[in-house]
Amino acid sequence: MAPRVIEQRGLWFEEFQPGVVYRHRPGRTLTEADNVLFTTLTMNTQGLHLDAAYSEGQPFGQRLVNSMLTLATMVGQSVAQLTQGTLVAQLGLGEISFPHPLFHGDTLYTETEVVEKRLSSSRPGQGIVTLAHTGRNQSGEVVARCTRSALMWTQAGGGEG
Repeated sequence: MAPRVIEQRGLWFEEFQPGVVYRHRPGRTLTEADNVLFTTLTMNTQGLHLDAAYSEGQPFGQRLVNSMLTLATMVGQSVAQLTQGTLVAQLGLGEISFPHPLFHGDTLYTETEVVEKRLSSSRPGQGIVTLAHTGRNQSGEVVARCTRSALMWTQAGGGEG
């Protein structure tokens, strides 16, 4: 008898329920190396991310983790639990804010609330889910928020394999 095989996946459209909050773990500690690599890969020459001497004289007194790295990590932390293998496409991001900075050595923890969902009127077997991501540092301070629209497979549309 063959062993039972379980493949990790995100949620089918039908499994999303508005009002449910998912806490994504583990957190991700963002290092100086992460920040410098991301910042230089994306050609962002902002001194607040790269220049320690300059940043010491600025309001936060140290370099800041690039907010686009914070955003990308926050969304990325949700993938395994929510959209891995069940996402058709990301449709858009909105209402993005960064109320408190992340610094080198801070750990980002993310949670996602399902805001709403509806079947697609133009794409059979697919539905649109609106998600609200909130990122917090290790002290619980909110460092980032965004909403995200995702086109998801229904179970019948996406199949099991």
